[in-house]
Amino acid sequence: MSVLLSLSLSRLGLWTSGLILVLGFFKLIHLLMRRRLMTKAMESFSGPPTHWFYGHAHELNQTECLDKVVSWAHQFPYAHQLWFGQFLGFLNIYEPDYAKAVYSRGDPKAPDVYDYFLHWIGKGLLVLQGPKWFQHRKLLTPGFHYDVLKPYVAVFADSTRHMLDKWEEKAREEKSFDIFCDVGHMALDTLMKCTFGKGHSGLGHRDTSYYLAVKELTMLMQQRLESFQYHNDFIYWLTPHGRRFLRACQVAHDHTDQVIRERKAALQNEKEQEKIQNRRHLDFLDILLGARDEDGIKLSDADLRAEVDTFMFEGHDTTTSGISWFLYCMARYPEHQHRCREEIREILGDRDTIQWDDLGKMTYLTLCIKESLRLYPPVPQVYRQLSKPVNFVDGRSLPEGSLVSLHIYALHRNSAVWPDPEVFDPMRFSPENVTGRHPFAFIPFSAGPRNCIGQQFAMNEMKVVTALCLHRFEFALDPLRPPIKLLQLVLHSKNGIYLHLKPLGPRAGK
Repeated sequence: MSVLLSLSLSRLGLWTSGLILVLGFFKLIHLLMRRRLMTKAMESFSGPPTHWFYGHAHELNQTECLDKVVSWAHQFPYAHQLWFGQFLGFLNIYEPDYAKAVYSRGDPKAPDVYDYFLHWIGKGLLVLQGPKWFQHRKLLTPGFHYDVLKPYVAVFADSTRHMLDKWEEKAREEKSFDIFCDVGHMALDTLMKCTFGKGHSGLGHRDTSYYLAVKELTMLMQQRLESFQYHNDFIYWLTPHGRRFLRACQVAHDHTDQVIRERKAALQNEKEQEKIQNRRHLDFLDILLGARDEDGIKLSDADLRAEVDTFMFEGHDTTTSGISWFLYCMARYPEHQHRCREEIREILGDRDTIQWDDLGKMTYLTLCIKESLRLYPPVPQVYRQLSKPVNFVDGRSLPEGSLVSLHIYALHRNSAVWPDPEVFDPMRFSPENVTGRHPFAFIPFSAGPRNCIGQQFAMNEMKVVTALCLHRFEFALDPLRPPIKLLQLVLHSKNGIYLHLKPLGPRAGK
């Protein structure tokens, strides 16, 4: 009996091995055919030499990968081939006319990249396409209307003051410290209030766990994109990195689900409902829960979570990056820091807080924010898959189905578009200098119909936060700890952003 069982198990093992080999063979044939199609599609474009196994991934995994692409942009005008391994190839573009040819059309996000988001943020606005994307965009647009954004100024200011009070204590030690993490917590605190109507008690343990989970998810996502061996789901979920990703997803999902459940329960209670209606502002979740299309259909629970998770990711990590790199620029260029501070003091006078009407008066600060976003775009690279062929300005073309990478970082440092691109010059964005500039030369929030729906929210938050920071502190570099740019979907610093802070005393407000 045991002999028969042993023979049966042996045969089963052989059949299983054979099946795996056959499936592996067909998968290899599929990949080879796909590579052939990609190579043919991009045959009119050259590119940097590729590694026989890694493609360009081994160079993109290095510390200075962003500046490496800028050097490639000098070598290959308009665009070049970009390979992650041997089977995933993009046309990498960084020229305004090329960007306009693709990004003015509304082609869907490249599934080879954005499908990796599905386990985390689900099918929200970031990854949706077609009629459902249009439906969600229409339902979410009221959440970013002028009347909704206006009361958020007080929310931004409140969260910023909590952060600045902590910085007062740290500054007394007269040592530099990493601002990136504190800005991240402040941005999350702001979003918790704007998205969920959270109170003023600061971040709790659950919120901090969520912040750390989002931080890990962005790192793991970028690592997966650049490591072609992780492109296969089956292999990735078996790895330690894949299991870490799933655990972090669970933390993020549990957080969002609990908040949505609590809000829905509150809406069933008449007293709580009255409190919500009498609040000074509606939050993002209120708007989502009340959203209806033309047929009166509301968002499903899955859609709700997807949009909340998308907003929390895109609104928190990107803003953190934008504010942190702006403060680095102010520390690096003290003459511009001084001019911004003088403008802020003139606007605020004896006040220590910011009002909605102040934002339109922050002329020079806005110029500096835009120049900071040019040099350090929060999302340095975005991807599309062509839904139809595209013809470029120089006569070259790409067929339907091709993958395109828009390298915003390289576009913003393209010397053919921006004279002396490494120089910090806010006057590039003065009205006289903006006139005549290509509309796709500066696109920190992407461009076209699929641009960032929350860009006005982000700009308002950046103005409030940075104005209050400059009002209370003078920022200086730590020459021993220069930041090292790191791409993790969003632009981070490998070693943080360490700055010296000097409190400016009672005149600057407390």
